[in-house]
Amino acid sequence: MQRLLKSSLVHVAVGFLLMGGWAFFANRAHGWQGAWLPAVVQGTISGALTGALKKTLEALDGRLSGALAYLVPPAVTAGSILVLLVLAHSLIGTPELAATIAFPWTVSTLYAVVYNAGLVRARRSVA
Repeated sequence: MQRLLKSSLVHVAVGFLLMGGWAFFANRAHGWQGAWLPAVVQGTISGALTGALKKTLEALDGRLSGALAYLVPPAVTAGSILVLLVLAHSLIGTPELAATIAFPWTVSTLYAVVYNAGLVRARRSVA
């Protein structure tokens, strides 16, 4: 079970299902036709971003000091993800754009803040 919980494939699949499911739910008032494409696109983006977000925060770790070390990396990832989500969903004509991206963006930003803070604290405790 421990091995399964650490599996990147499991994390990608959970991201796809959870966030794709959210996008479907957010667009449900537009019927199957209006909900399936945003669900697939959001699921795909969320699955792909699962690993990329973690690796980006790790790559930015140690490049800044003080309060900036806590603020800049999550701000960079949050801004980048927001632009990507708005662009992708605008391109496909997602009916409920704000509702579709609100949950995935909030979750990814919260993850970035918490994970980055852990990285900064760990680096400081070693120093």
